[in-house]
Amino acid sequence: MGNIENLLEDAHSYFTAGEFDKALFLYSQVLSKDPKNIEYQLYCLFCDLSYESTEKAQTLFDYFIVAKDEDFDNAVQYAQDVINAYDGDNVKMMDLLQDISSTNVESLNAIEYNDFMDLVQSRGSFKEAYQDIMFSTKVAITSKDDLLDFIDKLIENNFDKTAYSYLDGFNEFFSYDDDLTKLYERLGKKNIENK
Repeated sequence: MGNIENLLEDAHSYFTAGEFDKALFLYSQVLSKDPKNIEYQLYCLFCDLSYESTEKAQTLFDYFIVAKDEDFDNAVQYAQDVINAYDGDNVKMMDLLQDISSTNVESLNAIEYNDFMDLVQSRGSFKEAYQDIMFSTKVAITSKDDLLDFIDKLIENNFDKTAYSYLDGFNEFFSYDDDLTKLYERLGKKNIENK
């Protein structure tokens, strides 16, 4: 099972980075080990969808990764509906994606960055406030300044993995951004020093 997990993890990384050919290659390998697995079939379909619209494919992928843990059958059904709608009906596709965007914020129990900073104030420390919410709530960030501030505080408080995932998540929007590059470098230096 470990082998499949590793392949999936690598494939997910490629998919998230927009390297859909590499992701598809790995998903296909996983699928060949378990051809009837509907989840693995969907990952291949997401890659397929990416050739027509990377944005829609990424949105659907992000939705599915979160939703499958809450209600697997429902998530599969929804993803299939979106893909089927995509084959013919663009209006329906857009409606479904709108639903995803709004339910994502609700189902992820996202907290606005300003509200989170209020929580930091009341808890007296970033670390305690973040530990309170880290497993149940995502911090919704809408501006670059908030993003930089948040990642900076994550690094300061040794939430390095989380800092990396936020950096990676926003990298496509601000790729080659000097401020983000500096944060990557800070994390890199920290990791070297810790080894």
